[in-house]
Amino acid sequence: MTIASQSLPSRLQGLGPGLALTAAVSVAALLVEHVEAALLGRAWLDGVVLAILLGVAVRSIWRPGPSFLPGVSFSARTLLEFAVMLLGVSVSAAAVAAQGLTLLVGVALVVVSAILISYGIGRMMGLDRGMSILIACGNSICGNSAIAAAAPVIRADGEDVASAIAFTAVLGVVVVLTLPLLMPVFGLSVTQYGVFAGLTVYAVPQVLAATAPVAVASVQMGTLVKLLRVLMLGPVVLVLSLLQSRVDGAGIGAGRPSLRHMVPWFILGFIALGLLRSVGLIPDAVVARTAPVSGFLTVLAMAALGLGVDVRSVARAGMRVTATVVLSLAALGAISLLAIQLMQIV
Repeated sequence: MTIASQSLPSRLQGLGPGLALTAAVSVAALLVEHVEAALLGRAWLDGVVLAILLGVAVRSIWRPGPSFLPGVSFSARTLLEFAVMLLGVSVSAAAVAAQGLTLLVGVALVVVSAILISYGIGRMMGLDRGMSILIACGNSICGNSAIAAAAPVIRADGEDVASAIAFTAVLGVVVVLTLPLLMPVFGLSVTQYGVFAGLTVYAVPQVLAATAPVAVASVQMGTLVKLLRVLMLGPVVLVLSLLQSRVDGAGIGAGRPSLRHMVPWFILGFIALGLLRSVGLIPDAVVARTAPVSGFLTVLAMAALGLGVDVRSVARAGMRVTATVVLSLAALGAISLLAIQLMQIV
């Protein structure tokens, strides 16, 4: 019997062990955050970050059995997507209008530049065309989602896809943990940092983890910029499809991913809630109650993300892949900082 054919009670029961494990790690992270605040006057490591670290620590010393996997996967994906969707309540159209067309054009130019540079780095490192494209798309747009969307279009090898996704999972956590430390180094304001995080962090939900310890304004701007970046996935996949059709003579539609890969449901939900908020259909009282719900779901999801990270996968990825991804990420960071200055974001 497949999961899809199971009754609702059976499916919920199957999620139980993983949800319980994720909740235990999350509660431990929030307790540590509380102890930090009591002893040090403030929580130097936010509960979101602590949830990732504790999750990775648990996974490093103990690999959860098959019974835990459905619940952990549900927390890392579905709960996280709900958390991101709920953020739409706090972002209105006014936030987009305040930045204007400049922000949209800037994000598009950063994505295109990063893809070209990352692809060039991959080829110079001796990686084949497929792997170079996967790393370029994953690094420049939205990590695993971009890799999954691009793979069928370019007829990517399954092993290449697995390697790219495994490395993205590990490096994505590293980026989330280290990015807040760069804010004082580069002298960024909370708004500039939000843009920087939105342009460099792999996945939409990870933007929450990277910006939550800084400021609410950073979370809002980071999420907005990241969503604009994710929306570039559709045009990029279309271009790849056109190019691939010239390579193998296939029709444009061959291997094309579904709409849900190019525009995930939670992004549509985020946009819908943002529009409802903009026209005044969501009252302030609801907004105030939504924020803590989204925050707790994020902690749960980050704990699950940590539980799903195998740090040993970095060693298995190989030096050329490792060097390509790290250099590509550094290039993306440099391009993003330059874009922030050119767009005169303060």
